[in-house]
Amino acid sequence: MAVDNAIAKLRAIGPALGFPHSSAVKGTYRLRELRPRGGRSITQALYRQFGDRFVIGAYGPEEAGEPAAFTRACELAEARLESLT
Repeated sequence: MAVDNAIAKLRAIGPALGFPHSSAVKGTYRLRELRPRGGRSITQALYRQFGDRFVIGAYGPEEAGEPAAFTRACELAEARLESLT
């Protein structure tokens, strides 16, 4: 439910949706994390913008809580999103 609300915010506000709801993922190519509940959720949606569309490549845990799993989720998201270009 929290992820659905975050996605609705992203649809409504678009690329202007800023911190704490969305932020760039360091060390990636244009990957952003959608942070449900303003970052207080254990699940993050990893996405990229293609034109006027936002595409979620993967879901993963919060980086601070599970850094290795977050890195794996980012790698998966980047691979999936790269296949779309």
